[in-house]
This record gives sequence, structure tokens and C-alpha cells, in this order.
Amino acid sequence: MIDHAKNAEIPQTSEDSRVSTRRIWTTAWIVTAVFMLSNSATPLYVQWQTALGFTNGTLTLIFAAYIAGLLGSLFAAGQLSDRLGRKAVLYPGLLAAVAACALFALADSVGMLFAARLLTGIAVGVIVSAGMAAVVDSGGHGKKHLASLAASVAMVLGAGLGPLLAGMTAQFLAHPVVPVYSAQFIILATAFMAAARLPSRRNPAHEEWKLRFPSVPKHNRLHLSLGISVFAPGITSTSFVLSLGPPLLSKLLHVTSPLVAGGTACVMFLAATGIQFVVKRLPVRSLLLLGVAVILLSMICLVSAVMYSSAAFLVIAAVLAGAGQGLGQLGGLTLISMHVPEHRRAEANAVLNIGGYVPAALLPIGTGFLIDRTSISLGASLFAAIIAAVSVAGAIFVTVKFNKR
Repeated sequence: MIDHAKNAEIPQTSEDSRVSTRRIWTTAWIVTAVFMLSNSATPLYVQWQTALGFTNGTLTLIFAAYIAGLLGSLFAAGQLSDRLGRKAVLYPGLLAAVAACALFALADSVGMLFAARLLTGIAVGVIVSAGMAAVVDSGGHGKKHLASLAASVAMVLGAGLGPLLAGMTAQFLAHPVVPVYSAQFIILATAFMAAARLPSRRNPAHEEWKLRFPSVPKHNRLHLSLGISVFAPGITSTSFVLSLGPPLLSKLLHVTSPLVAGGTACVMFLAATGIQFVVKRLPVRSLLLLGVAVILLSMICLVSAVMYSSAAFLVIAAVLAGAGQGLGQLGGLTLISMHVPEHRRAEANAVLNIGGYVPAALLPIGTGFLIDRTSISLGASLFAAIIAAVSVAGAIFVTVKFNKR
């Protein structure tokens, strides 16, 4: 049962409100900074692919190395954050991001790209569990809705700004990699400064504790399942654009500009950001069902882009995919902030993201190898059909469960 009585917020004085709002957005910057790194490689893949000579299948494996690192850190980061405190886990995650920057800047082999993406995934896994929980914590009891919005927006905003920065740099510089990751290093330094302002606290040990597979209390499983049912197809759609969008633009649509590739990814995540401000007052059920509708439209546009060799349709598909991810993500995070207790919140974030990123890794990988063996048209069309079917199943699940309230 979804208990909306818990959604009531505790009144604050105007001074407390200003302080907590500033604290929310300062903490959210940590999330934005790391997510800028997460997708900054997108416009550079075609350049690396040309220089190093790897296939589309290898490209999706490089992308999947990121998700492997992310999933690996999600298994531990959420629980450690709930146990040891947010700051104790955020620092190692930020250090992993700095190491990834160095590897990207120096990469001259597929192995170095794998390692850089793996470390990026580890950093992002820390951020989506400990970092986003820290943002929600910073809102206290009185600003849970704003803190949930800030956490979700920070993630997709950073995911969009990273490829835009890289795409613009690659468009105007012959050797863009070192400047891109030098700028990213400076951005991460500011994230360290924001993390240093977080309180150092840990939960008292009431019982013997050890790492386990991430989970949530039994009465919260429905909340997580509802969020995952829409977040998973949404983030899988954006993962397709990030991993296979550049070669799709280049080989099928004959668009080779890194600025177009980076700009497409940026617009996709700006759509994910903007839609959340537009719909922030909608109930969770409406957020999730709207997310399904947008994802279905995205898949229709993806197939149209392939059928008509239209870059415009591909950009529209990317924008709608971003909006779908944003809606599913906001719905899932809102359910967590409203119903999951604080001492399990980072672990719940980990569960939500594991549910989303597993298909976001597997389906684009399968699509990439299918494209290598057959054609871009067949691979992209089959991907769209699978996402559409899963989205419809998610809509049915959300409708049935909310009608049983």
C-alpha cells in the first residue's frame, strides 16, 4: 500500500528553509560533478574507435565496463554509507573518479579505456547510493520532495553537461581529450570541497553486521518494484543513445560531428532535467505512467530514424528517452524518500539503480553485437521492440498495484 499520509512535510522557519535549500543544492553538486564524468566520453568514442580500430561490439563492452564497475560498487557502497556515514564512502568514490580522469587523458589502448570506464562506474555507483542519499538527507524531514527532486535533477543534469563539454571541445580542438579531462579534474576538485562540508556521522551498531546483497525492508519492496518498472526501460533507452548513438549517427545517418553527438546526449539529459521541474507536483502514479508513454514514443521515433535515415527523428527519440528516464527516476526516488527509513535509504538507492542498470548494460551489449553481425537497422528496431514491450508491462504493473491501494 502506498501511504500518502507520510508525504506531509514539517513546517520550517524562513531562515531554516533558506539554509536547508542551500545545503540541498550544494550537496547535489557532488552528484552533478561525477555524472559529468560518466558520459563525457560519449562524443569521443568515434575518435577512439577510429584511432584504435575497435568494433561496435567492443564499444558496447567498453560502455558495459562502466556498468560493471557501477554494479560492483552498488553492492557495497549503499550499505557502507548507511553504516559508516555518507562522507566516509564519498571520498573513495571521488578518488576513483579522479583516477578515471587520468586514464582517459592518457588512453592509448582499449585496455586503458576499459579501466577508465570501470573506475568511472565505481565512482558513479558510490554517487547514486551514498551521494544521492546525502542529498535527500540534507532536506531533513521538511523538504523531502525538494531533496528528491534535487538528487534526481543533479544526476541527469551532470549526465547531460559532460558530453556537451566534451563535444564542444572536440569540435574546435584537434586533440580534445586532455583539455576535456583537465576541466573535469577541476570540477571534481570542487566536488571534494562540497563533500568536506557534509557532517561526519555513522549509525550506531545495534547488532552484528556484514555486507550482503542490497535489499530493502519487506514492506518497501513494492515501492522499489514500482520505480524500477519504469526507471529500467528509461535508463536502458538512454544507455543505447550513449553507447550506440554516435556510430548510429556516423554510419547510418552520415553525421560525424562530435558536437552533434555530444549535443544529442546533452539535450537528452536536459529533457530529463526539465521534465522533472514541470511535473514535480504530480502524484507518483502519474509520473510513472507518463514515463511509460514517453518511452513508447521514443521507441517509435527510434524506429522511424532508422527507417527514414533521419537524424531529426534520432534526436527526438533521444529527447523522449531522457524524459522517460527522468520521470521513472523521479518517481522511484520519491517513493524511496517518502517510505524507506533513513538508515536504509542509500541501500534502497542501490537497489533501484541495480534494477535499472542491469538491463541498461545487457541490452545495448546484445544490440551492439547484433549490429556487427547483421545491420544497424535490425539491431535498433529489435531493441525498440523489446523496450516497448517491457514498458507496456510496466504500465500494467503500476496501474494494477496503485488500483489495489
